[in-house]
Amino acid sequence: MKPESLASAADRTGRSVAIVGGGPAGMTLALALHHFGVPCEIFEARERAAVHGDARILALSEGARQILDRLGVWPERAATAIRTIHVSQRGGFGRTLLRAAELDVPALGWVVAASALIERLDQAVLAAGIPYNEGKKLPAGTQGAGAGDAGGSHALTARAEGTPALEACTSRDYAQHAVLCTADIAEPHANVAWERFTDEGPVALLPFGRGYAVVLTCAAAATPGILALGDAAFLDVLQQRFGTRHRFTAVSPRVAYPLALRYRENPVGERQVWLGNAAQTLHPVAGQGFNLALRDIWELAQRVARADDPGDPALLAAYARGRRLDRQGAIGFTQLLIDIFAIDLAPVRHARGAALLALDLLPPLKNFVARRMMFGARAW
Repeated sequence: MKPESLASAADRTGRSVAIVGGGPAGMTLALALHHFGVPCEIFEARERAAVHGDARILALSEGARQILDRLGVWPERAATAIRTIHVSQRGGFGRTLLRAAELDVPALGWVVAASALIERLDQAVLAAGIPYNEGKKLPAGTQGAGAGDAGGSHALTARAEGTPALEACTSRDYAQHAVLCTADIAEPHANVAWERFTDEGPVALLPFGRGYAVVLTCAAAATPGILALGDAAFLDVLQQRFGTRHRFTAVSPRVAYPLALRYRENPVGERQVWLGNAAQTLHPVAGQGFNLALRDIWELAQRVARADDPGDPALLAAYARGRRLDRQGAIGFTQLLIDIFAIDLAPVRHARGAALLALDLLPPLKNFVARRMMFGARAW
């Protein structure tokens, strides 16, 4: 169905989608719905300026770039390409190299400051005339209104930000924190990203500008001490954890976030759908979280555009079924990496090394893994 006919179908309903959360996921959903002609409005509890203060650095897959590019919000000048991913374990043999050139794609992924993406999204939301209610929560009485009800103004409530409530989801506390910063390096990064597994947790280096964005996983009990280190002492810790492939010369101030797995088994309810962090929060290893959210958003927008009633239970059930394989795959893959590389036994280290080496020597399997990370279940 063409966007023009989708827009007509949406206009006939006279109903819109209420989006709870005006961060990057919420604004992307609003633009995706607008792209297909579905009216919507955003409710953000914070002031709009506070949303721009997001200090995260995002690792976006090539599939995520394609979605954002379709919406006209890809911050190309602010993005650094990942053309090679080097996966290894400290203290063990074996490694895998994933290369964009082997997959005939411009990059395996991209690294961009969340603030740069949010700026583009916000500009596009303004240009599209999408209502953005800042400093406001969703008014009482608007949630759960049906297409034929006179008392509500929205046929569907989409919760795109926030953390899944513990009582409504499966959860696991990793007892870890991610320490985030940027680091300068002595030699060019050549657009290589590193995922290095250590006894203390994984270390990720993502090419960002001329240096690296660093994700250093630490035990929760050790995090306060690591945050208290001066720059020189922290660089020593980072160098010891990562190894000698790069020499780090300077580091930015550090921030830390607790790591936990939380996800809703069923991301839909009565005229409600949960997306982004409201549907699942994942460990940052392999960078699946926001990329999965964007695939969820794009699928939902397409399905809603084809419906006279965006909150129809059959539509939402079909959306949940359609997203199950991708969601379970991303969650399971992340869990598998954490569990396998957390075992500090010599036989297991050797087995991991053999698996990394085998993956590197089997191009079809390696390419499948890379495409799964870039495009989700579409790779299947």
